Formats: sequence, C-alpha cells, structure tokens
Amino acid sequence: MTKDMTTGNPLKIILLFSVPVLLGNLFQQFYNMVDTIIVGRYLGEEALAAVGSTGCLMFLVLGFANGIAQGFGVMVSHAFGAKDFHLLRHYVALSLILTVIVSVLLTIPTVAASKLLLAWMHTPENILPMADSYIRIIFGGILLTMSYNVLSGILRGIGDSKTPLYFLIFSSVLNIVLDVFLIVTAGLGTAGAALATVIAQGLAAVLCLFYMFRRFEILRTKREDYYLDAAGIKNMLAVGIPMALNYSVTAVGTMIMQSAVNVFGSSVVAAFTAASKVNSIATQTMPTLGTAMATYCGQNLGAGKYARIFDGMRQAFFICLACTALGAAVCLLGGRFIVSWFVTNPSEEIFTHAMQYLTIASWFYLPLAMIFCYRNALQGLGEGLIPMLSGVVELVSRLAVILLVPKSAGFTGVCFADPAAWLFTAIPLVITYLLWERKKRALEKTAAAA
Repeated sequence: MTKDMTTGNPLKIILLFSVPVLLGNLFQQFYNMVDTIIVGRYLGEEALAAVGSTGCLMFLVLGFANGIAQGFGVMVSHAFGAKDFHLLRHYVALSLILTVIVSVLLTIPTVAASKLLLAWMHTPENILPMADSYIRIIFGGILLTMSYNVLSGILRGIGDSKTPLYFLIFSSVLNIVLDVFLIVTAGLGTAGAALATVIAQGLAAVLCLFYMFRRFEILRTKREDYYLDAAGIKNMLAVGIPMALNYSVTAVGTMIMQSAVNVFGSSVVAAFTAASKVNSIATQTMPTLGTAMATYCGQNLGAGKYARIFDGMRQAFFICLACTALGAAVCLLGGRFIVSWFVTNPSEEIFTHAMQYLTIASWFYLPLAMIFCYRNALQGLGEGLIPMLSGVVELVSRLAVILLVPKSAGFTGVCFADPAAWLFTAIPLVITYLLWERKKRALEKTAAAA
C-alpha cells in the first residue's frame, strides 16, 4: 500500500494519490458539517453562530499543530524517497515524541485562555458562553487531533493515502452517532458537539497507530529508534515550524475577518458561518492537491529526480484550473441549497449575506488553488521561508481591505478581504517556485556540460 512517487506518469500518480486524500478531506469537513447542522437545527441560530465564531480560533491553534504534523510527514517522504529506512523509522519515532511535547505546550494555555481569546475577537455576548464551552473541549483534545494528523502525514509520506481515509470514515460515522446522542439525547449543547468530534478523532488516531505498526514493516519502530538528537529535531522542526507558523499567521488573518463579521450581529455571523462551510466544501480539491504535491515533491527531492518535479508541477497547474471551475460551480449553483442545511427555516437575510460572500469568493478561486499547490510544493522541497512569509502577506492583505474599505460598504466590503489575500499571496509563491526551478535547471546544465 506504499506508493513510490519517484517513478511512473506524474499526472496519473498525483491524481491517484489525491483521490483518497480528497475523500478524507471531505469526511473531515463532514465532521464539521454534522456538528454545525445538528447544532443549527436542534440548538438554534445562536448556537450555530457560537460554534461558527470559534472556527478561526480553532484554525489558529489546530492549524499550528497540524502544520507541524505535515512537516513531519514531509521529512518522512524525504527519507522514503532516498530509501533510507533506518532514518525513516527514527523520524517516525521522533514524530511521536514531538507530538506529545507540542500537544502539551499548546493545550495548557489555550484551555486556560479560551474565553479571553473569544472576547478579544468581539464574540457577541449572547453566544459567548456557548462558544467557550465548545472551544475549551476542542482545545482539550489537541493531543488526539494532532496525533491523527501526524500518523496520517507519516502514511502519506510513504505514499499510502488510503489507510487514513478508512479510519476517517469510521470516525465520521461514530461522530454522527455521538452528535445525536450527546446533543439531542444527553442535552449537552455545544459541548456535546465538541466531545463528539474529539472522541471520534481520538479513536481514529489510536486505530491508525495500531494498524500502521502492524501493517508496515518499514514503519515498525523499536526502542533504539526513540531518542532525541539535535540533528533529527532540527530537521523535523526546520520543516514543521514554518508550516505551522504559516497556518497560524493565516489563522490570525481569518480571526481578523471573523472579528469584522462579528460586529454585524448574530444573524450575519450565522450567514457567514454557513457560507464558510459551503466555501470549505467547494475548495476541498485544493488542499488535496497541496497534500499530494508536498509528498510528490518530497519523495522526488529525496531521490534527486528534479526533472520529475518540473513535470509534476506543470501538470499540477492544469489541475488548479479544474479545481477552480469545480469550486465555482458548487458555490454558484448549489450554494443556496447547501446553506439551507445549516439553519432551520433560514431567513432571506441569511441567504442574501451567504450568497454575497460565496459569489465574490468564487471569482478568485484560481489564486487560492495556486496557493495550496505552490506553497505545499515548496514546503515539500524544503523551501519553508517564503511559504511562511506568504502567510504574513495574506494577513496584511486581509487586514488592509478591512481597514481601508469604507465602512459604508458594510458586509460587502468585508467579503473582498479573502479574495485580496488570495491574490496577493499566490504571486510570490509562484515566482519563488519558478526561480527555484530555473536555478535547478541551470545547475543540471552545468553538471551535464562538465
């Protein structure tokens, strides 16, 4: 079930690897959708707004954790591409050790400061207690969430994109059952939705760990693989930290966006929450492509096959175009229908605000697709600085729109913050990759001439 991405047709390999990842991402969204739908229909509009208002805060913290997890997977792909299985097993063991350390360091302060963070984001007073009870439990389960993402990253690093999907399907079904029981039957409110998500992801992580060690001999670590060495930690964190910081900086921009929306009241927050869910569904092909390109580029870099990287990136650009068309179609043709999933008898005001955001955003999906593609490719190639700084560009661009657009533009002006961020972030990423490719081609010509 491992997949060596250093041989074979690049387009075929990327697409075959991407399909299970896409299904996994959709099921991950399914987690969140089930929470949101059940909360909105059984607990009401205010509860929906409460859960929605925590989204960017979750992205800030869990995005940092998952960015580190993806970095660990990249290092595994390098070792796998180089066929250095001794180093591979050490990276697996080191990933598990660092996961525990990072999770503890993140959990303690976030659980303690959850209510304060929500207040800083101007969360409306009428939904603040429900939002806090939800996010506090999510933060308490960081170890379980991060563990699943680390294990999934390790498996994808060796080319197996199917196994994480199988366990995610199992946990998705469990999540639905737990949602109904904890929210509807037990009456735990928004806290029940959070508990369902944490428990389901925790079981997925445990099952994935046992299966990984049992199924893949090259990943079966021994006691001697578990040690902390400066070189190993440096290599792992050199890739993981920039990816984590990139997620966090992007999340700060999203928090600014959420804060700007919050001032319009709970009805607009509910509309924006529903629209954000539609946007997530419509763009799931994009992070999927990014995951595939990080593994593809990482393995081929480890094997020293630069020509395959060049070819794969050309193919990936055309996949970006397809992702853009599909995402826009989902928003423009199915957006109103999907929004209705999240709120019982939604008002025309909610539909209007939700579709306003989706219409504007869908026109800028190409730069968003290119961000995922080129940012992850560069991270897979070990070029972490520009991807990390691109998060700063995204933050500044989003903030500039919110601050500079006249207040008379209202929610319409805020809707342009995301597209501006996507456009100005994609440009330096594409330029950086093209310069990297140009440099490698020049080195190859020099080596061939010698």
